[in-house]
Amino acid sequence: MKILYFAHFRERANIAEEDIVLPKGVEDVNGLLDWLAARGEGYADAFADRDHIRVAVNQEHVEFDAAVKDGDEVAFFPPMTGG
Repeated sequence: MKILYFAHFRERANIAEEDIVLPKGVEDVNGLLDWLAARGEGYADAFADRDHIRVAVNQEHVEFDAAVKDGDEVAFFPPMTGG
């Protein structure tokens, strides 16, 4: 699985992207967020406020209950504002 981090997620986790093997038992975005947040302080800080997290799986915006699997590309970014 490739994970991409944008904006403050990149800054707080101190990483732009990484390839991981999906941990056993992680089946959806919520589970992935829980697993990532448990990896350390930077990740915990990045994913603390889920109201301000947007996620895309394979370049499609999804909700936190969306399924994830090995081979997916998951991107985390803040809410978009327009003007």
